[in-house]
Amino acid sequence: MMLKLAVLTLLFSAVLSVSTPDPQLDEHWNLWKNSHSRTYHEKDEGWRRTVWEKNLRKIELHNLENSMGNHTYRLEMNLFGDMSPKEFRQMVNGFSGSQQRKFTGSHEQQGVTEPDSIEPPRSVDWREKGYVTPVKDQGDCGSCWAFSATGALEGQHFRKTGTLVSLSEQNLVDCSRPEGNEGCEGGLMDQAFQYVKHNHGLDSEESYPYLGTDEQPCHYAPKSSSTNSTGFVDIPSGNEHALMKAVAAVGPVSVAINADHESFQFYKSGIYYDGKCRDEEPNHGVLVVGYGQKGEGHHHGKSYWIVKNSWGEKWGDEGYIYMAKDRNNHCGIATAASYPLV
Repeated sequence: MMLKLAVLTLLFSAVLSVSTPDPQLDEHWNLWKNSHSRTYHEKDEGWRRTVWEKNLRKIELHNLENSMGNHTYRLEMNLFGDMSPKEFRQMVNGFSGSQQRKFTGSHEQQGVTEPDSIEPPRSVDWREKGYVTPVKDQGDCGSCWAFSATGALEGQHFRKTGTLVSLSEQNLVDCSRPEGNEGCEGGLMDQAFQYVKHNHGLDSEESYPYLGTDEQPCHYAPKSSSTNSTGFVDIPSGNEHALMKAVAAVGPVSVAINADHESFQFYKSGIYYDGKCRDEEPNHGVLVVGYGQKGEGHHHGKSYWIVKNSWGEKWGDEGYIYMAKDRNNHCGIATAASYPLV
């Protein structure tokens, strides 16, 4: 035990002490830059390299702790490697917590509609049933809310028609400001669903492709509309069992989570549980496409949500994260869950 503590102490000291580039990492740095198409002004590369090395060492320390059984998930250097936690949060998180919906039952339908006597199955994965489009990438735009909303709409459209159509996030980014969304500065999935209802439709990805900016005018074309919505259902806030029932009964569900932590920034595989990630105000919209558990019976810490992110397939487990389930609403995953009516 003392040896393990000594090793961890040395690694932690290395994490904090990086100030000049380590020449042994030159090749790795260049490979990382090439892999993610990074170029810098000469005056910027030094401090970007420093941030990258600090992140790399934190990842190595975490994975060493994981090999000792101290974590349930692994980290990996990825496209966010040259970003500080603050920069990362500013770039990718776009769920407008300050505008969070009011859980008053004021919408067209409230709560899960399945009878309480029906228990959901032990596991569900709607990817296997054709409900889920490939992982997308929001880029530098804080439009996670739009990707979460289209994912839920895509699933409900498939449930109704049997046809999977990729829907337009850009249509939502450009056109749903009257409902309260703010383009690349953030928004809410419920307000996106409300836009589709008011607008009587949403264009397909093919007809209204994603640009990752919010500087162009709305150019929704009714002839290209691929789905519609009559409203949406808010799942009781903080109730993971209600979320589980909704996912089992209707398909993928939009949720918001707290993604502020470095552990989320560099997640690679395993069941994500970070004790620092509580059910505080969510800031990132994602899509629950199923749930499951490892092992037989109900083992504490082995249950998980299958969550589709919008940071491309190079992040996480091919674009997905498996988040701890039934652990006191971990990261607020059940705080602002909803799905559209199609």
